[in-house]
Amino acid sequence: MEIILAVLSICLAAAAVILLLRLHCYRKQINHIKEQLLFLKAEESNYMLTSAYPVGNTEELINGLNDVIEDYRKRHRRLRKANQSYRESITSISHDIRTPLTSVKGYVQMQKNADIPQEKKTEYLRIVERRLIELGDILNQLFEYARLEAGEFQLSPQRLNVGNVFAEIISMFYEDFTSKGLEPQIEIPRESIFILADKHAISRILENLIKNALVHGQGSYHFSLTSREEYAVITIANETEQIEEKDLQQIFERFYTTDQSRNRRTTGLGLAIAKEFTQQLGGSIEAFLQEGCFVVEVRFPSL
Repeated sequence: MEIILAVLSICLAAAAVILLLRLHCYRKQINHIKEQLLFLKAEESNYMLTSAYPVGNTEELINGLNDVIEDYRKRHRRLRKANQSYRESITSISHDIRTPLTSVKGYVQMQKNADIPQEKKTEYLRIVERRLIELGDILNQLFEYARLEAGEFQLSPQRLNVGNVFAEIISMFYEDFTSKGLEPQIEIPRESIFILADKHAISRILENLIKNALVHGQGSYHFSLTSREEYAVITIANETEQIEEKDLQQIFERFYTTDQSRNRRTTGLGLAIAKEFTQQLGGSIEAFLQEGCFVVEVRFPSL
Protein backbone atom coordinates (compact mmCIF):
# COMPACT_ATOMS: atom_id res chain seq x y z
CA MET A 1 0.00 0.00 0.00
CA GLU A 2 2.80 2.34 0.91
CA ILE A 3 4.48 1.57 -2.42
CA ILE A 4 1.29 2.44 -4.27
CA LEU A 5 0.95 5.72 -2.38
CA ALA A 6 4.58 6.53 -3.12
CA VAL A 7 4.08 5.83 -6.80
CA LEU A 8 0.94 7.97 -6.82
CA SER A 9 2.78 10.76 -5.05
CA ILE A 10 5.57 10.63 -7.61
CA CYS A 11 3.04 10.65 -10.48
CA LEU A 12 1.15 13.58 -8.98
CA ALA A 13 4.40 15.44 -8.43
CA ALA A 14 5.46 14.76 -12.02
CA ALA A 15 2.05 15.87 -13.30
CA ALA A 16 2.29 19.03 -11.20
CA VAL A 17 5.74 19.76 -12.62
CA ILE A 18 4.49 19.20 -16.16
CA LEU A 19 1.48 21.44 -15.54
CA LEU A 20 3.71 24.14 -14.08
CA LEU A 21 6.01 23.91 -17.09
CA ARG A 22 3.07 24.15 -19.49
CA LEU A 23 1.65 27.06 -17.50
CA HIS A 24 5.05 28.74 -17.69
CA CYS A 25 5.12 28.19 -21.47
CA TYR A 26 1.60 29.55 -21.81
CA ARG A 27 2.60 32.67 -19.89
CA LYS A 28 5.72 33.11 -22.00
CA GLN A 29 3.72 32.64 -25.18
CA ILE A 30 1.01 35.10 -24.10
CA ASN A 31 3.64 37.68 -23.08
CA HIS A 32 5.39 37.17 -26.41
CA ILE A 33 2.12 37.72 -28.31
CA LYS A 34 1.33 40.76 -26.15
CA GLU A 35 4.72 42.34 -26.88
CA GLN A 36 4.28 41.78 -30.60
CA LEU A 37 0.79 43.29 -30.55
CA LEU A 38 2.09 46.36 -28.71
CA PHE A 39 4.82 46.69 -31.34
CA LEU A 40 2.30 46.44 -34.17
CA LYS A 41 0.13 49.07 -32.49
CA ALA A 42 3.05 51.49 -32.22
CA GLU A 43 4.74 50.82 -35.56
CA GLU A 44 3.41 50.56 -39.12
CA SER A 45 5.03 47.47 -40.60
CA ASN A 46 4.33 44.21 -42.43
CA TYR A 47 5.41 42.24 -39.36
CA MET A 48 3.25 39.22 -38.50
CA LEU A 49 2.87 37.43 -35.15
CA THR A 50 5.22 34.53 -34.49
CA SER A 51 5.30 31.73 -31.92
CA ALA A 52 8.03 31.62 -29.29
CA TYR A 53 6.77 28.64 -27.28
CA PRO A 54 4.53 26.32 -29.29
CA VAL A 55 2.10 25.02 -26.73
CA GLY A 56 -1.54 23.92 -26.80
CA ASN A 57 -3.81 25.80 -29.21
CA THR A 58 -1.74 28.98 -29.17
CA GLU A 59 -0.55 28.28 -32.73
CA GLU A 60 -4.15 28.37 -33.93
CA LEU A 61 -4.67 31.58 -31.95
CA ILE A 62 -1.64 33.18 -33.62
CA ASN A 63 -2.82 32.10 -37.08
CA GLY A 64 -6.26 33.54 -36.38
CA LEU A 65 -4.78 36.83 -35.15
CA ASN A 66 -2.55 37.02 -38.24
CA ASP A 67 -5.63 36.62 -40.46
CA VAL A 68 -7.31 39.49 -38.59
CA ILE A 69 -4.18 41.64 -38.90
CA GLU A 70 -3.86 40.97 -42.62
CA ASP A 71 -7.54 41.79 -43.16
CA TYR A 72 -7.11 45.02 -41.18
CA ARG A 73 -4.09 45.99 -43.29
CA LYS A 74 -5.99 45.41 -46.52
CA ARG A 75 -8.89 47.53 -45.27
CA HIS A 76 -6.45 50.21 -44.12
CA ARG A 77 -4.75 50.29 -47.55
CA ARG A 78 -8.13 50.56 -49.29
CA LEU A 79 -9.20 53.35 -46.95
CA ARG A 80 -5.94 55.22 -47.45
CA LYS A 81 -6.29 54.90 -51.22
CA ALA A 82 -9.90 56.09 -51.01
CA ASN A 83 -8.85 59.08 -48.88
CA GLN A 84 -6.14 59.96 -51.38
CA SER A 85 -8.65 59.71 -54.20
CA TYR A 86 -11.08 61.85 -52.20
CA ARG A 87 -8.45 64.55 -51.63
CA GLU A 88 -7.54 64.52 -55.32
CA SER A 89 -11.23 64.76 -56.21
CA ILE A 90 -11.70 67.78 -53.95
CA THR A 91 -8.66 69.44 -55.55
CA SER A 92 -10.03 68.74 -59.02
CA ILE A 93 -13.49 70.02 -58.15
CA SER A 94 -12.05 73.17 -56.58
CA HIS A 95 -9.97 73.87 -59.68
CA ASP A 96 -12.83 73.19 -62.09
CA ILE A 97 -15.16 75.53 -60.24
CA ARG A 98 -12.60 78.21 -59.44
CA THR A 99 -11.38 78.59 -63.04
CA PRO A 100 -14.64 79.88 -64.60
CA LEU A 101 -15.44 81.88 -61.46
CA THR A 102 -12.07 83.64 -61.62
CA SER A 103 -12.66 84.40 -65.30
CA VAL A 104 -16.14 85.78 -64.58
CA LYS A 105 -14.80 87.92 -61.75
CA GLY A 106 -12.10 89.37 -64.02
CA TYR A 107 -14.51 90.31 -66.79
CA VAL A 108 -17.02 91.78 -64.33
CA GLN A 109 -14.24 93.96 -62.89
CA MET A 110 -13.35 95.17 -66.40
CA GLN A 111 -17.00 96.11 -66.94
CA LYS A 112 -16.54 98.76 -64.26
CA ASN A 113 -13.77 100.45 -66.24
CA ALA A 114 -15.31 103.52 -67.86
CA ASP A 115 -12.51 103.77 -70.41
CA ILE A 116 -13.44 100.46 -72.07
CA PRO A 117 -15.61 100.90 -75.21
CA GLN A 118 -19.16 99.62 -75.11
CA GLU A 119 -18.39 97.10 -77.87
CA LYS A 120 -15.73 95.52 -75.66
CA LYS A 121 -18.09 95.45 -72.70
CA THR A 122 -20.69 93.64 -74.82
CA GLU A 123 -18.03 91.12 -75.80
CA TYR A 124 -17.06 90.68 -72.14
CA LEU A 125 -20.71 90.02 -71.24
CA ARG A 126 -20.87 87.27 -73.86
CA ILE A 127 -17.72 85.71 -72.37
CA VAL A 128 -19.19 85.92 -68.87
CA GLU A 129 -22.34 84.21 -70.13
CA ARG A 130 -20.30 81.38 -71.67
CA ARG A 131 -18.30 80.93 -68.46
CA LEU A 132 -21.48 80.77 -66.39
CA ILE A 133 -22.87 78.13 -68.75
CA GLU A 134 -19.62 76.16 -68.35
CA LEU A 135 -19.91 76.47 -64.57
CA GLY A 136 -23.50 75.25 -64.73
CA ASP A 137 -22.40 72.23 -66.80
CA ILE A 138 -19.68 71.43 -64.25
CA LEU A 139 -22.09 71.57 -61.32
CA ASN A 140 -24.67 69.47 -63.19
CA GLN A 141 -22.08 66.79 -63.96
CA LEU A 142 -20.87 66.73 -60.35
CA PHE A 143 -24.43 66.39 -59.10
CA GLU A 144 -25.27 63.71 -61.67
CA TYR A 145 -22.17 61.65 -60.86
CA ALA A 146 -22.85 61.89 -57.11
CA ARG A 147 -26.40 60.61 -57.67
CA LEU A 148 -25.13 57.80 -59.89
CA GLU A 149 -22.61 56.60 -57.29
CA ALA A 150 -25.27 56.77 -54.60
CA GLY A 151 -27.64 54.67 -56.74
CA GLU A 152 -30.31 57.39 -56.67
CA PHE A 153 -31.20 57.23 -60.38
CA GLN A 154 -34.40 55.31 -60.99
CA LEU A 155 -33.97 53.90 -64.49
CA SER A 156 -37.05 52.96 -66.50
CA PRO A 157 -35.97 50.58 -69.28
CA GLN A 158 -38.16 50.56 -72.38
CA ARG A 159 -37.90 49.32 -75.97
CA LEU A 160 -35.92 52.01 -77.79
CA ASN A 161 -34.94 52.52 -81.39
CA VAL A 162 -31.33 53.39 -80.61
CA GLY A 163 -30.75 54.73 -84.14
CA ASN A 164 -33.37 57.44 -83.62
CA VAL A 165 -31.89 58.47 -80.27
CA PHE A 166 -28.37 58.49 -81.75
CA ALA A 167 -29.42 60.70 -84.69
CA GLU A 168 -31.24 63.06 -82.32
CA ILE A 169 -28.19 63.53 -80.09
CA ILE A 170 -25.80 63.97 -83.05
CA SER A 171 -28.06 66.71 -84.45
CA MET A 172 -27.70 68.61 -81.14
CA PHE A 173 -23.94 68.93 -81.70
CA TYR A 174 -23.83 69.11 -85.49
CA GLU A 175 -23.50 72.91 -85.64
CA ASP A 176 -20.71 72.79 -83.06
CA PHE A 177 -18.69 70.63 -85.44
CA THR A 178 -19.52 72.58 -88.61
CA SER A 179 -18.73 75.92 -86.90
CA LYS A 180 -15.18 74.59 -86.42
CA GLY A 181 -15.00 73.61 -90.08
CA LEU A 182 -15.43 69.92 -89.26
CA GLU A 183 -17.76 67.42 -90.89
CA PRO A 184 -18.23 64.22 -88.86
CA GLN A 185 -18.74 60.97 -90.74
CA ILE A 186 -22.02 59.45 -89.57
CA GLU A 187 -23.17 55.89 -90.20
CA ILE A 188 -26.63 54.88 -88.97
CA PRO A 189 -28.36 51.96 -90.70
CA ARG A 190 -31.82 52.37 -92.17
CA GLU A 191 -32.93 49.18 -90.44
CA SER A 192 -34.14 49.84 -86.92
CA ILE A 193 -32.04 48.47 -84.05
CA PHE A 194 -33.89 48.13 -80.78
CA ILE A 195 -32.50 47.84 -77.26
CA LEU A 196 -34.01 47.73 -73.78
CA ALA A 197 -32.81 50.90 -72.04
CA ASP A 198 -33.74 54.08 -70.22
CA LYS A 199 -33.94 56.92 -72.77
CA HIS A 200 -32.47 59.55 -70.45
CA ALA A 201 -29.50 57.32 -69.61
CA ILE A 202 -28.83 56.46 -73.28
CA SER A 203 -29.06 60.14 -74.20
CA ARG A 204 -26.58 61.10 -71.47
CA ILE A 205 -24.15 58.39 -72.59
CA LEU A 206 -24.24 59.62 -76.20
CA GLU A 207 -24.10 63.30 -75.23
CA ASN A 208 -21.04 62.77 -73.04
CA LEU A 209 -19.20 60.70 -75.64
CA ILE A 210 -19.86 63.14 -78.48
CA LYS A 211 -19.05 66.16 -76.30
CA ASN A 212 -15.81 64.48 -75.22
CA ALA A 213 -14.91 63.98 -78.88
CA LEU A 214 -15.81 67.60 -79.70
CA VAL A 215 -13.76 69.07 -76.85
CA HIS A 216 -10.71 66.82 -76.98
CA GLY A 217 -10.71 65.46 -80.55
CA GLN A 218 -8.59 66.89 -83.34
CA GLY A 219 -10.44 65.71 -86.44
CA SER A 220 -11.46 62.56 -88.35
CA TYR A 221 -14.72 62.28 -86.41
CA HIS A 222 -16.61 59.07 -87.05
CA PHE A 223 -19.91 58.19 -85.34
CA SER A 224 -21.50 54.87 -86.18
CA LEU A 225 -24.17 52.41 -85.09
CA THR A 226 -24.03 48.79 -86.21
CA SER A 227 -25.65 45.48 -85.32
CA ARG A 228 -23.03 42.88 -84.47
CA GLU A 229 -23.57 39.41 -82.99
CA GLU A 230 -26.92 40.31 -81.42
CA TYR A 231 -25.51 43.54 -79.99
CA ALA A 232 -26.15 47.17 -80.85
CA VAL A 233 -22.65 48.66 -81.15
CA ILE A 234 -22.16 52.43 -80.91
CA THR A 235 -18.75 53.74 -81.95
CA ILE A 236 -17.38 57.24 -81.34
CA ALA A 237 -13.96 57.85 -82.91
CA ASN A 238 -11.77 60.91 -83.32
CA GLU A 239 -8.18 61.73 -84.12
CA THR A 240 -6.01 62.48 -81.08
CA GLU A 241 -2.45 63.24 -80.09
CA GLN A 242 -3.13 63.50 -76.35
CA ILE A 243 -4.06 59.94 -75.46
CA GLU A 244 -1.50 57.15 -75.18
CA GLU A 245 -1.85 53.45 -74.43
CA LYS A 246 -1.03 54.05 -70.76
CA ASP A 247 -4.05 56.36 -70.45
CA LEU A 248 -6.59 53.75 -71.55
CA GLN A 249 -6.70 51.91 -68.21
CA GLN A 250 -7.70 55.13 -66.41
CA ILE A 251 -9.69 56.89 -69.11
CA PHE A 252 -13.07 56.10 -67.46
CA GLU A 253 -11.97 57.08 -63.94
CA ARG A 254 -13.55 60.15 -62.42
CA PHE A 255 -11.64 63.42 -62.92
CA TYR A 256 -9.01 61.70 -65.06
CA THR A 257 -7.55 63.92 -67.73
CA THR A 258 -4.59 63.60 -70.07
CA ASP A 259 -4.26 67.39 -70.04
CA GLN A 260 -1.66 67.89 -67.32
CA SER A 261 -1.97 71.67 -67.51
CA ARG A 262 -5.72 71.25 -66.86
CA ASN A 263 -6.52 73.99 -69.41
CA ARG A 264 -9.94 72.53 -70.03
CA ARG A 265 -13.61 73.32 -69.57
CA THR A 266 -14.83 69.93 -68.42
CA THR A 267 -14.75 68.09 -65.11
CA GLY A 268 -13.22 64.89 -66.42
CA LEU A 269 -16.49 63.20 -65.42
CA GLY A 270 -18.07 62.77 -68.85
CA LEU A 271 -16.60 59.34 -69.61
CA ALA A 272 -17.02 58.22 -65.99
CA ILE A 273 -20.75 59.07 -66.14
CA ALA A 274 -21.06 57.30 -69.51
CA LYS A 275 -19.49 54.17 -68.01
CA GLU A 276 -21.74 54.22 -64.92
CA PHE A 277 -24.91 54.54 -67.00
CA THR A 278 -23.74 51.87 -69.45
CA GLN A 279 -23.05 49.36 -66.70
CA GLN A 280 -26.33 50.09 -64.94
CA LEU A 281 -28.13 49.35 -68.22
CA GLY A 282 -26.33 46.02 -68.57
CA GLY A 283 -24.07 47.17 -71.41
CA SER A 284 -20.31 47.37 -71.81
CA ILE A 285 -17.97 50.20 -72.76
CA GLU A 286 -14.40 50.02 -74.04
CA ALA A 287 -11.78 52.53 -75.18
CA PHE A 288 -8.84 51.82 -77.46
CA LEU A 289 -6.48 53.44 -79.95
CA GLN A 290 -6.66 52.58 -83.63
CA GLU A 291 -4.46 54.16 -86.30
CA GLY A 292 -4.06 57.43 -84.41
CA CYS A 293 -7.73 57.63 -83.41
CA PHE A 294 -9.25 57.39 -79.96
CA VAL A 295 -12.21 55.03 -80.17
CA VAL A 296 -14.96 54.43 -77.62
CA GLU A 297 -17.23 51.46 -78.28
CA VAL A 298 -20.46 50.89 -76.38
CA ARG A 299 -22.45 47.65 -76.63
CA PHE A 300 -26.00 46.82 -75.62
CA PRO A 301 -27.88 43.56 -76.23
CA SER A 302 -30.28 44.11 -79.12
CA LEU A 303 -33.90 42.96 -79.11
